[in-house]
Amino acid sequence: MKKSIDIICIGEVLIDFIGHQIDTSINRTKDFHRFLGGSPTNVAVNATRLGLNSVLVATCGQDGLGEYIVRKLKANNVITSHVKKIDHMPTSVIFVSKSTGTPDFIPFREADSQIDPSQITDDLLESAKIFHTTCFALSKDPARTTILESAKRAKQLGLKTSIDINFSERIWNDRDEAKLVLKEYLATDPLVKLSEDDCYRLFSESKTEDFIFEYFHNLGASTICLTKGKEGVVLSDKKFGLFHQKAIPVLEIKDATGAGDAFWTGFLYAQLLNKNFNDTITIAQKLAVLKLQNVGRLPADIDISSFI
Repeated sequence: MKKSIDIICIGEVLIDFIGHQIDTSINRTKDFHRFLGGSPTNVAVNATRLGLNSVLVATCGQDGLGEYIVRKLKANNVITSHVKKIDHMPTSVIFVSKSTGTPDFIPFREADSQIDPSQITDDLLESAKIFHTTCFALSKDPARTTILESAKRAKQLGLKTSIDINFSERIWNDRDEAKLVLKEYLATDPLVKLSEDDCYRLFSESKTEDFIFEYFHNLGASTICLTKGKEGVVLSDKKFGLFHQKAIPVLEIKDATGAGDAFWTGFLYAQLLNKNFNDTITIAQKLAVLKLQNVGRLPADIDISSFI
């Protein structure tokens, strides 16, 4: 079958209510603006900005916010035929502080975890190249079981799996359970993206780069990309070794929300082009910088040729 889909993004779709006041707590934020949100949702939208074909597999409420989500997805050329609306739960929302660093947030999770196997058919998997999800999406059933079983099928069908280990104890308060679920997903040898903040939250203490890379390599992941904020990016690959790049300076940070998703979209884009890891990290960092300079998602008029 022809591979007509570049990336399947499966997981949370929700509404981010991002504060107007920058670098203040949610307690001090006076008003919020509505944005389409969720890490896999951001990757799906970003991918279309780069000219890729992306499918979002997700669930929202049969309500006004759900209608807004589907409308925005279609406007951004994301394939929505695998987005389900349900009438017994409202659309999930998250209130987020606008920040130049790691944002504060308060989640109100409802429909996002209601992803079932009927939304991920073999025909869909056979038509795609990359299967991407997040730790957030794996934190709750039935989405967890659906994603794990689908990832195994995706691996068998020749797709490259991918995961953003965006762990947060506010979303998943059982670290031991999280580690067991991640072990099962990482057995598919996904491309792994995680940040120092993610690692601190997952292990409840600071860990060295050596520990982080050894830990996730031992679970089955060949390629692990660790983002370190102002300290840049370090990638460890079982075959090709270590790669390190300094962070690209940013003159003005308008909003850090979604910068990691922009980075990972660029990473997956470059890997689809069979770029080497140095070029891949460079492209990813350039897209993250572009996101830092914009509130919401990546702008619509990206000249991707200038990033390659």
